[in-house]
Amino acid sequence: MQPETLVRDHTVYACVMGSRAFGLATDASDTDRRGVFLAPTPLFWRFEKPPTHVEGPGEEQFSWELERFCELALRGNPNILECLHSPLVEHLDDTGRELLSLRGAFLSRRAYDTFTHYALGQRKKLDAGIRATGAPRWKHAMHLLRLLMSARDLLRSGELRIDVGDRREALLAVKRGEVPWAEVEAWMARLGTETERALHRSPLPSEPDHARVAGFLFRVRRDSALQTDAYHEVVQGVVRGGGVGQG
Repeated sequence: MQPETLVRDHTVYACVMGSRAFGLATDASDTDRRGVFLAPTPLFWRFEKPPTHVEGPGEEQFSWELERFCELALRGNPNILECLHSPLVEHLDDTGRELLSLRGAFLSRRAYDTFTHYALGQRKKLDAGIRATGAPRWKHAMHLLRLLMSARDLLRSGELRIDVGDRREALLAVKRGEVPWAEVEAWMARLGTETERALHRSPLPSEPDHARVAGFLFRVRRDSALQTDAYHEVVQGVVRGGGVGQG
């Protein structure tokens, strides 16, 4: 089965991400699409396993296989967690609805480490750009501020909201280069301090709910197997042959 076919025929959840989901879109913004597909269980019975992710087939489109997506979400990957909370959902089936109902199971205080680690990496890239060109990459600075706000608010409230709301204009001013770099740096430092303080009072659990997510994955893999002719063919072959791997 071709990777594009998996995305086309087996997507369980698809959404728009990036500036459009964050409430920061302008007329020039791209439309970034992200999705989750469920590879049919019999594909895992082969030596060549289905892909963990697929780029395309559309422009700015990227999808993960469900199990890989859940693994990354349990680790607190910021991009994956934000994908689960996009306000711009384009496709959703029954499995996708159950996945979204599990959003809280993926959230934990691990988010502090993963969000701040990602933010630190972005800050290093910003600083390297300044050293190379003498000027910040203002768009990246805006998105770094947004990420820090998201992490702080998640740890404070226990809920992840990715639309910036009434902070849109202040962030777009940064993108346009209208805010002095010293003020942007001070804003980043303040958000970092507030995020660290929020960690110690956070209502989030220390770890995500692995058991709940594992149960979900088991059910969807089982149901996928039972709904395919390949499963019945394998079972019939075992019965006729008297077992698997004899001799």
